[in-house]
Amino acid sequence: MKKRFSFAKLRKIIVVILIWIVFIVKATLVFQTAYEASDRALEYIDNPADGVTVIDKIKLLEFTPENPEIGFIFYPGALVEPDAYAPLMEQLAEHGIKCIIVRMPQYMALLDANGARGIREMYPEIKHWYLGGHSLGGAMASMYGNIHSDEFDGLIFLAAYATDDLTDDDIKVLLVRGDQDKVLNMDRYNECLKNLPSDYQECVIKGGCHAYFGDYGPQQGDGKPSITVEEQTAITVEKLVEFME
Repeated sequence: MKKRFSFAKLRKIIVVILIWIVFIVKATLVFQTAYEASDRALEYIDNPADGVTVIDKIKLLEFTPENPEIGFIFYPGALVEPDAYAPLMEQLAEHGIKCIIVRMPQYMALLDANGARGIREMYPEIKHWYLGGHSLGGAMASMYGNIHSDEFDGLIFLAAYATDDLTDDDIKVLLVRGDQDKVLNMDRYNECLKNLPSDYQECVIKGGCHAYFGDYGPQQGDGKPSITVEEQTAITVEKLVEFME
């Protein structure tokens, strides 16, 4: 006797199909609305400075100077192409810092907060490591850094804040933001300062905005900067080099 196809099974199949449709639609929208790296940013990948090697390992985008002693793992902001941070990373590499951008699934660090896992072990010659991120990438970096604080010398937040309690961690913290940033939730930012060690450092870039930590053009909802993206990048490089060295 043949088994009858129940409506319960049919409903389950329909639900699964609908879930996949929603997932595909959302993923497609993410790819369509991602902020693309500017041609100027891509030049830092195609034509790096003398002594800096750029290697794309699919999941990782690396900027390596000669004989680096410091490593910096970086989580990009939400919906931003990782290549947009090439100017910042390449210029840090010119100062002897090996920089590794983690390419996040669908441009969302939220989908891979553990993206830094295993990277340090790939380069045992580097003794000092820092972890950081921009915007949502910074928040995800704080989650990973809190759990693995013994693996890093410091955490760096670009237009971001620590969502996890770092007060008991023996780790340095640097916050960098622009005073024209209208994307960063300042109420939440100020509230989360209590999560930081008492000796945290903060740099507020006069005339800087949210988007200019990368080079991907203006960001929706951001403030109007009074400095160029090149100027904000240069200031950020100076502050990060000072912090890491």
